[in-house]
Amino acid sequence: MATFPPYPTHHPGDPTGGTTLRHAHWWQRKWVRYGALITLLTLSGLVILALVRQQTGTQGFLVGLGLAVLPVPLLIAAFRWLDRVEPGPWRNLLFAFAWGACAAALIAIIANSFATKWIATATADPSGADTLGATVIAPIVEESAKAAAVLLVFLFRRRDFTGIVDGVVIAGVTATGFAFTENILYLGTAFGTDQLTGDSGIASVTAATFFVRVVMSPFAHPLFTVLTGIGFGISALSAERQRVRRILVPLSGLLLAMGMHATWNGSSTFGQFGFFAVYAMFMLPAFALLTWLVIWTRQRELRTVREELPAYAVAGWLTPTEPYVLGSMRARRVAREYARRHLGGRPAGRAVSQYEAYATSLAFLRRRGRLGRANADFVVRERELLHELWRRREMARPALDHAARATAPPVPVTSPPWPVYGVYGYPAQPVHPAQQGHPTHHPIQPAHPVQPAHPTVPYPAYNPYRT
Repeated sequence: MATFPPYPTHHPGDPTGGTTLRHAHWWQRKWVRYGALITLLTLSGLVILALVRQQTGTQGFLVGLGLAVLPVPLLIAAFRWLDRVEPGPWRNLLFAFAWGACAAALIAIIANSFATKWIATATADPSGADTLGATVIAPIVEESAKAAAVLLVFLFRRRDFTGIVDGVVIAGVTATGFAFTENILYLGTAFGTDQLTGDSGIASVTAATFFVRVVMSPFAHPLFTVLTGIGFGISALSAERQRVRRILVPLSGLLLAMGMHATWNGSSTFGQFGFFAVYAMFMLPAFALLTWLVIWTRQRELRTVREELPAYAVAGWLTPTEPYVLGSMRARRVAREYARRHLGGRPAGRAVSQYEAYATSLAFLRRRGRLGRANADFVVRERELLHELWRRREMARPALDHAARATAPPVPVTSPPWPVYGVYGYPAQPVHPAQQGHPTHHPIQPAHPVQPAHPTVPYPAYNPYRT
């Protein structure tokens, strides 16, 4: 059997020849960065815990914690569902939630308190300091603090940040963490107010706060910050040469998030029914529109998989039915379940899941290249992804073949209309029509097995997608 060539360690244009710099600065080492990040988040968590407990008391803190945690699993599950087409690593989600709950919340509490006190002492009318702080200062501070998490993932986990859905997920999880800490503070304070008025247990103020913040608007903070995430997602889809667009679009998303946040915070100043008017006429339509947008984007990603992967099937790297299976969430689920039950338990299911994720990344990479948006490491990244697929093919292909039979594709898988490139940019070998699926032959059972084209070609000196 032909063996897969070792993937290159450098780009042909890399003047270093792929050699690793031995004398890198100490702060560039991975363990130093991870250690600094974990230390920062831990210290922020301890400080925010002390501040919230100081304001709410121990009993109020425990009550607020128990009530604030209720919407968190539902929101995390919703964002994880959106991310199922090309699931990002859990460490990114853990970082986003921890940043929102600890670092962003700490920045917001300190900055908002300082700004409100400064406004109260610097203006002739101290009574308006709270309103001005809530409608102007808080949206700027809080959305900027949450956007920092999205920016960090965008800069340092660029391969995990490939489009709008990734931006929505990271932003939404960050905002979920922020809302979790904020809800502890508000609910704990409300509980303390009820205690001072002589009510026992969870009384009117706590119940009203819970209804408004947890029942009516658990999506408020995620809704605001998702606009920033969409901006970063559009930037991720832009070509490197479009530098102005890559900067202005995230900033525009951040400004929209601040504006929506300010409108929501200022709804109580719009009259007796201002809050309900803003909620019904602004928040709910915005939530519905953004929900439709991210679901449509998710379906568009699946369509991209079905449209881009046939090129690799023609070249022999995938079977003819795999583009269909990988472009259907139902077929993917059937493949994973079959692998777990019949091919080796959880390790087999995990291998199939990884195969699906790498194939999806490969489809997105090819689409960016076809549209002229590929980065300089296109060839290297394509080779790495094909290498990962090739390693898992023996475990994944039986499961994917079973899923293809079980889900019955409605139309045969055909080659794409654009030029087909084989391995790493070389044109694919001509494939016999019977290998691609004859119009009268069902694609689930090809007449002849497709073998990889040029499985041992050397690393090419050009990239057909380079712009």
